[in-house]
Amino acid sequence: MINKKNLNFKSILKEVVTTLILIFIIANVLSYFRAPNLNSQTLPQISTTLIDGTEFSTNNYHDKPILIHIWATWCPTCKLEASNIEKISKHFNVITFAVKSGNNAEINNYLKQHDLHFKTINDNMSYHANTFKVSAYPTTFIYDKNHQLIFSEVGYTSTLMLYLKMLWVSI
Repeated sequence: MINKKNLNFKSILKEVVTTLILIFIIANVLSYFRAPNLNSQTLPQISTTLIDGTEFSTNNYHDKPILIHIWATWCPTCKLEASNIEKISKHFNVITFAVKSGNNAEINNYLKQHDLHFKTINDNMSYHANTFKVSAYPTTFIYDKNHQLIFSEVGYTSTLMLYLKMLWVSI
């Protein structure tokens, strides 16, 4: 006899796995097609103040790989990915741009509420997002020690993939 309970669980599990695989494939295809539109082959010179008041310059990262992450507090995918960026920032050079997310106090409050400590620039007027030609959030760029773009990703990226990509550019 066929156990209906077991059959239903297997069919539901199969549907869930199939759906997750399709979402993964679609996300990667979208990222692939959006990447050529990004203006980011060489890391632009950026000198500005972080929301914590410290100065930031890409010149300080000469001969070091860097991950640039462009996100927004109102973006649901960004919220899901934020802990991944936090974990990576503990091991690699990471700078983030909070786009159209309010003033420095509002962004600081958001970061504190979510226990995030990565370096953040307030891009309230989308200046930096426009420089990189970013139109979807989150978008992540990984540059090698020569500040040449090696990887770009539009949408969610797992901690493992970010970590492996950063290891790759660090070699």
